[in-house]
Amino acid sequence: MSEDLNASVLVVDDEEQFLEVFSKRLEGRGLKVEKAVSGEEALKHAQGKNFDTIILDMMMPGISGLDALKKLKKENPDAQVIILTGHATVEKGVEAIKAGAVDFLEKPVDINKLLEKIGDAQHKRMIIVEKKSEETVKELLKTKGW
Repeated sequence: MSEDLNASVLVVDDEEQFLEVFSKRLEGRGLKVEKAVSGEEALKHAQGKNFDTIILDMMMPGISGLDALKKLKKENPDAQVIILTGHATVEKGVEAIKAGAVDFLEKPVDINKLLEKIGDAQHKRMIIVEKKSEETVKELLKTKGW
């Protein structure tokens, strides 16, 4: 699956060394990666952009991953967000999924599993975009009478 994965991804983690290494691994597999070191920076990066997937660290100073998730989903309900954490609990996982995350994975994450999740998120996003386009065309046809 990773061979045909041509996704744009925003990776958000306050641990800069992890962020660099992790981003390089994703780029090495053909993904277009943007990086942010905080929840605040993630919100700025996401404004006006449509990433196929946003990968958010759960525990960050300032705006936590969970708070960033909620704000990202409010701005862009179609955003496909995967939460990564080194401090996984069932409660946090449930909370993240309820807030709109498509998945919740524990660090260190298996890169192949993550690539599969990114592919799934990219596919979901494409379906949402296609559905919205169809609705727009239907509305146009109604109003124009074609």
